[in-house]
Amino acid sequence: MNESPGGVDLLGVLAYAELSAFTRMTEDAALLAPSLADRTALSELAVAEYEHFRLLCERLTELGADPEGAMLPFAEALDAWHTQTKPADWLQALVKAYVGVGIALDFYREAARRLEPSIAKLVDEVLADGGRAGFVVERVRAALASDPAASGRLALWARRLVGEALSQAQRIAAARPELARMLEESVADDQADISRLFATLTEEHGKRMSALGI
Repeated sequence: MNESPGGVDLLGVLAYAELSAFTRMTEDAALLAPSLADRTALSELAVAEYEHFRLLCERLTELGADPEGAMLPFAEALDAWHTQTKPADWLQALVKAYVGVGIALDFYREAARRLEPSIAKLVDEVLADGGRAGFVVERVRAALASDPAASGRLALWARRLVGEALSQAQRIAAARPELARMLEESVADDQADISRLFATLTEEHGKRMSALGI
């Protein structure tokens, strides 16, 4: 195996995150989408998530790692996050797909910055937006134009999503010391990187909230 255990852990958690996103988006499309067009659009995004999952599994196999074994340590934490943040309606599902998942993916992207270049490139590829932003922003803004009072409710939902996502990240780091060590080493050369990391996460989250108009 050419990659560090922490690197394999990062690919493993990403693979399970993509598989979970595929599963949840498919479920939300079937149960919550208000129209056939919305169901189709979200299902197409779900297919893109599955393709990302497949690419990550292929890379894990190339590294000599068992994809299922690499994903399994993260299943409990990620499943718990999805259970705790189960959307009650279509708008909550959209905000979760954009804001809640987005901040987690930002964190993984930053964690990959010092990995071997080909793996860092793969991480960037699987974390690409894939049309999610445009779809969600269009639907949410249209809904808020019709019902401005929903903005406050969705803002509270977004804050909950972020809080739960950060708690999830802490659980994962505690459970996987190699991954935590990799993250620590990535900022060891410059403590300012810690502040930069959180500043980046906060800035990107703010951009998403502004784009949604909440």
